[in-house]
Amino acid sequence: MTQLKLVVIVGSVREGRRGPLIGDWFVEQAAQHGRFEVEVVDLADVPLPLVMPPQPPAMAEPERPAGLAAVTEVLAAADAFVVVTPEYNHSFPASLKAFVDWHWSQWRAKPIGFVSYGSAGGGLRAVEQLRSVFAELHATTVRDQVSFHRYWLEFDDNGRPVDAETHTGDAKLMLDQLTWWGTALRDARTVTPYAV
Repeated sequence: MTQLKLVVIVGSVREGRRGPLIGDWFVEQAAQHGRFEVEVVDLADVPLPLVMPPQPPAMAEPERPAGLAAVTEVLAAADAFVVVTPEYNHSFPASLKAFVDWHWSQWRAKPIGFVSYGSAGGGLRAVEQLRSVFAELHATTVRDQVSFHRYWLEFDDNGRPVDAETHTGDAKLMLDQLTWWGTALRDARTVTPYAV
């Protein structure tokens, strides 16, 4: 079977963030799954402009700054995405929203999964809001996700989840769903361009 191109997006740019640790763990899970060619986009490495173009990307593909060209190509080539997001003030980071808003067609008719982390809620409120954002962009979010509640207690000194069995099982289930949706939507886009 042909592998799917999976882009894992690390959404936090905060100093001292846990996103890279959690993202690295998830990339391992995706590699072990065997159906994905994985690429990571860490928003801390992306020069995100604060000022948006006069026309929303939905009206016309914007003229993006040169610094976004490479990452835009990565998104366009992807078959599926996983967003690694914390929960800040009951929502997702502004860096992630800005990154999403700079793109439009790149998300269209592709599946998206989530790995979230936070305090008692485990980032679930951030994910619920992201689901509505991506629905507006004509993306399909998969139902199951991975979440780390009280994330500062969830990893050992080696950066491994304390409850590895649960989180590994959650990751596999989500990756299975991304495989199904990613394959189905890639095949559909090949046969018939998605109408907006």
